Amino acid sequence: MLAVLDVIMLALRIYTWLVIAMVIMSWLVAFGVINTRNDFVRMIFDFLHRVTEPALARIRRIMPDLGGIDLSPIILLLGIFFLQQVIIRYLYPIAF
Repeated sequence: MLAVLDVIMLALRIYTWLVIAMVIMSWLVAFGVINTRNDFVRMIFDFLHRVTEPALARIRRIMPDLGGIDLSPIILLLGIFFLQQVIIRYLYPIAF
């Protein structure tokens, strides 16, 4: 059971970094720092978009429209942090 919880925690940490990378990459594209016409950049952006968009789209459907501000990555990161804390505080002690 402990190994399964460790794998879940690792997956949550990796997904956290993917969400952060998507946010940074979207800012860089929006401000024109990187060009999506480059095949490598487009490939990375497409991968990050495909990985993070299913979770972010669900959050965006629930949240009210805030104009140009997208708070869905922050909500997602808070949810991941909450899930990690639940695993650490309640499920790890049961696994020992």
